[in-house]
Amino acid sequence: MAGRMDGKVVFITGAARGQGRAHAVRLAEEGADIIAVDICESIPTVTQYGGATPEDLQETVRLVEALDRRIVAEQADVRDLARLKEVVRSGVAELGRLDGVVANAGIEIFKAWDKFTEQEFRDVIDVNLVGVWNTVMATAPVLVEAGHGGSVVLISSGNGLKGGPFNLPYTASKFAVTGMGKTFAAELGKHRIRVNTVHPGPVDTDMSRHISPLFGEIAAGNEHLLSTYAHFHPDSVMDPVEISHAVLYLLSDESTWTSALALAVDGGVTAY
Repeated sequence: MAGRMDGKVVFITGAARGQGRAHAVRLAEEGADIIAVDICESIPTVTQYGGATPEDLQETVRLVEALDRRIVAEQADVRDLARLKEVVRSGVAELGRLDGVVANAGIEIFKAWDKFTEQEFRDVIDVNLVGVWNTVMATAPVLVEAGHGGSVVLISSGNGLKGGPFNLPYTASKFAVTGMGKTFAAELGKHRIRVNTVHPGPVDTDMSRHISPLFGEIAAGNEHLLSTYAHFHPDSVMDPVEISHAVLYLLSDESTWTSALALAVDGGVTAY
C-alpha cells in the first residue's frame, strides 16, 4: 500500500547513513518529505568506528530526491539544542509543516565496565540521551503549536529493554530513552501527539560492523555473560530497513491509537 505518508513531513536525526538513511528513504517511498540532520564528523572519544561524512548526508539527499520527494538536509549535532531548533524552523518554513520525528542519532563505545573514561561515559549519555531530549524539545513545541497532532519515534535498543555486557553507558542511555518515551507519551497525548520507542536488535550498520568483532576479544573469560544473547534470529543481523518498516507504521495514520509502546524489532533477543 503506497502513499502511507503522503503530505507528511518528518524530521530525522543521524540521517547520513545506517538506520537514519534507511528511515529517510523508506518514508520518502511512502510520500513523506524529510528534514534530515547529522553531525557528519567523528566524535573524538568514539575510536572504534568513524563518523558519517558530509558526503554520506548528500547521498541520503540524492536517494530521497530520486524518489521525487523534497528534503532539507543540514549538519547539526544533537547535543546542540539551539542548532536543532534552527534547522527545524528553516525546514518547516521550506516544507510547510511538521508531522513526525525520528530521534535516531546515537553512538556506542564498547569495552568492559571499568575501562570507560569519564569523558567517554559523558559523550555516550550526551548523544544518546540528551540528544534525544533535545530532539523532542526542538520539535514537540512545533507539533503542539500546529494543533494537528503528530508522532514521535525514539530509537532505543534491545539494550533499552535488556541489559547487555560491555556497553554500560550505551545501555544506561537506551533504558533512559525508553522511560523518557513513556513520560513524553503521557504528557503529549492531550495534544494528540503519540510517542513510542523502537528497540532494534542486531542491525547491519557501520557501528555494528565495527563493534561486533570486539565481542570475542572483550568477552574472553566472560563468555557466560553472552549466553543469553545466543538465542536470536538465525540471520544474525538485520537490514536497517527492517527497523524502518516499524518506524513507518508508528509515523503513519495506521498507529493513531498506538502510544507509549516499546516496540522490539530484534529477532527475539529480548525474549531471553
